[in-house]
Formats: sequence, C-alpha cells, structure tokens
Amino acid sequence: MTPEPRWAGHTIWWRIYPLGFVGAFPEPPEGPARPGEHRLLRVIDWLDHAVTLGASGVALGPIFASSSHGYDTLDHFAIDPRLGDDSDFDRLADAAKERGLRLQLDGVFNHLGRHHPLVQDALRQGPGGDGARWFRQVPDGRGRVALGTFEGHDQLVTLDHDEPAVRAYVVKVMRHWLDRGADAWRLDAAYSVPTGFWADVLAQVRRSHPDVWFEAEVIHGDYAAFVAESSADTVTQYELWKAVWSSIEDGNFFELDWALQRHNAMLATFAPAIFVGNHDVTRIASRITDPRHLPHAVALLAVLGGTPTVYAGDEFGFRAVKEERMGGDDAIRPEFPPRPPTDLPHPPSGTPHPPTDLPHPPSGTPHPPSGAPRPPSGAEVFDLYRRLLGLRRRHPWLHRARSRARVLRNRQYVITLEADGAALDLALNLDDVELPADPAAVVLDCDASSRALRGAVAPHGWSISLAEPGASGDEEGVVT
Repeated sequence: MTPEPRWAGHTIWWRIYPLGFVGAFPEPPEGPARPGEHRLLRVIDWLDHAVTLGASGVALGPIFASSSHGYDTLDHFAIDPRLGDDSDFDRLADAAKERGLRLQLDGVFNHLGRHHPLVQDALRQGPGGDGARWFRQVPDGRGRVALGTFEGHDQLVTLDHDEPAVRAYVVKVMRHWLDRGADAWRLDAAYSVPTGFWADVLAQVRRSHPDVWFEAEVIHGDYAAFVAESSADTVTQYELWKAVWSSIEDGNFFELDWALQRHNAMLATFAPAIFVGNHDVTRIASRITDPRHLPHAVALLAVLGGTPTVYAGDEFGFRAVKEERMGGDDAIRPEFPPRPPTDLPHPPSGTPHPPTDLPHPPSGTPHPPSGAPRPPSGAEVFDLYRRLLGLRRRHPWLHRARSRARVLRNRQYVITLEADGAALDLALNLDDVELPADPAAVVLDCDASSRALRGAVAPHGWSISLAEPGASGDEEGVVT
C-alpha cells in the first residue's frame, strides 16, 4: 500500500478555479483584472462555507503568473498579478490554517507558457543554444528542430524532463510554496511526464517536507502502475467519474459495478482521488438529465473509497456544459459572488427556490420539458452535500472501503462498503418501482420519499444504512 500522510485519510477537498472564481479570467467586461485589486483575498470569505460544507481542505487551481488561463505559466515563484501578490497568498494560507483547512496548489510542470523567459531565451538562442536544453525538441518537418508543445497547443512549450536543471527547478518551486503554507500539490498533466521524473522529484521534496501529499492528473491507463512507478500518493480516478454519471444517465449499473471492481483493486495499493466534477468537465447536474438522480451521484461520492473532492458550485447544483472550442471551459469556471449566500449555512431540506444571490452561470443545457421532475433548489442540493459529507466524516474508514454488489440490476443497485470491521449499505434506485430493503436496517440517510417507507427504497430514491460486515445479499439480482 502506498504510504500517504496520515491527514490525507480524513481529507475532503473543496476545489476552485481561482482565476474564474474571482472574475479575473476570462477578462471581465470592464477590462482586465489589475494587480491592485487583490482578488485572491475573495477566497478567504468563502473558507467558512467550505467548513460548513464539510470540507477539510481547499484545492486551488493555478495561481501563478500566466498569460491567460493559468496553465501557461510565466513565473512559478510569483502569484498571478490578476489575483494579487505574495502577501495575499500568505493571508489566504493563514486563514485556511486558522480554520483547520489544508491547502493544495496546482503545479504545471509538464510545460511552460510560450512567453516564459526561459522559452524566450531558448527561441532567441536557437536549437544549439544553452536555453534549448530545458525543452523537448522535435523535428519541424522541414529538416530543422523546434520546441515541442503540449498536445498541439502552440502556447504550451514542453519541458525536457531528463534535464537535471528542470528537475532541480521543480523541486525548488514545490519547496518554496510548501514553506509558505501549502500542504499538497496537484500535478497537472502528470500523465505526459515520465514516471521516473516524478519518482526522483517527489522523493527530494519529501525529504524536506515529509507530510506533503501529491495528486497526479492521470486520465487513462494503468493507474496503479503509475502510482507505483511515480511515487505519487494518488491519481485522478477519471474511470470511476465516467462510470458514475453514465451508469446513472443510461440506467446501466453494470458499468458502474465493473468500474468499482477495478476501483477495489486500486484501493489495495492506494486511495484514488474521486470526484463527480472538476474544472475540466461538464457539471454533474448537466450530465444527469433526470434531477431525481443527481443525489445518487452525490451519495456515491460520499461513501466510495478514496479521497473525495467537491468542485465549487456543484454543491449548489450548478449546471454548465464543457464545449470543445476556444472558451469552451468558461461556463464551467464561472465567477462567484464576493461572499457566500447568507441564507445557506443551514438550509431547510424543503427550500422551494434557490437563494437570489447565488450565481447563475450559463448552462448550455435546455430547460426540462413541462411536467418533468423539478430540479432541486440550490439550498436543497447544498443541504444534501452537507449531510452526506458529514456522514463521510463520521465514518473515516470509508477512505479505504471496498465495495461489493448485493443487488445488481440495470436500474437498481445495492452495494456494501467495508473496511476495518465496519460496513455500510448504499442502495440506489433509478426504477419506477420500489427496491426492497431490510426493514430492520438502521437508515443513516435517504431521500424524502424513502424516509416514509419501511423495508423499501422509493422509486428513484436512495438510502444509506448500517450493514453487517461480510453479510451476503438476497439471491435475486445478486452478483457474487
């Protein structure tokens, strides 16, 4: 089992994309964000919201000086002027620590922005110059060499990860911000970097900061092998993310069960980073078109083994679609109000309408037809997240819990989560008929319709209950 800092086993991240969150990118209608505006400080006013939600850490997207969206870095040692300066970061780090919140930074170490001074030096000097050794060089098709780019993006110039100077530079950057108050790093585009590079660099950083936690962005491939070879603590579990929303949307829990079997194998060696939304994908409330089934995805996030992350706005039921075009990420990275809505800290479950001061990002998703189930209000979704993340915190053993199916049908699924001699049952019902359940089970949480029943989960409902470790399911519909 890959070692990780002890605090990671209790962590629930609340992830934000800072440049969008504070309205610095895309460029505001009134003109570019200016250095003196100290927009990063707006995040401090949302930290209590993260605590109320149930998070124990804040995961920041890129905050270092860049040309546009943050992933085209210009200076790893400077806060983006559109956000503020070093003193603003120090205030944010101190405020997070006062609330017991860990802080994760987004490290873009696969490439630099084309306007980075190192890239400009290499371009001026040409292929034979000393500056070119920092970058991967590739044939340009005309018998010459050029600086390599990341996945065809001309503005993102790829570093040469075999170059000792690059390794020393990344170690220096990581240590600098860990010294200033960060606790963890997200390794952007880690899948494009040789695992040997990570193994060397992360080992060096751990020698000076043994309590650091590393989350590697890996989309496809052998996750367990990547963790073993790179020494990262975890990887982004995109395979499970896809299985969660598509199995619910398509009414095919067999897909989710297959993904969870693979997830179980990963949990034998590391705790994957699990999520139902992030800054790179369509919002979960837009992926799942029947609003009655959104809670099913939230329940899975709350109880499955791994380290969960909530993408800011999902806890209000934001809807937005990622599009494959220039600016196609803007809708999923909206500006938030300077402060959280005042009427959301402890919302009643039956609040009929979302608070008026919630942001309403463009969705790109048609409104449901007349007569379709009503989408839950922002307050209702927030209440659901708060309850289920609270349940997660009361059962920290879920961090390493593995699942097994007790009932598996296309539209009905009951799984038992087990670890350390404890167990919970999660029942998910997408069907128009009730899903039978143990009438003697202690229900910890469920949808409102199921709460009125005994011995069943309501149509389109869900339930989480205590279970006996090692108990078997009913014969009908059980996978063994």
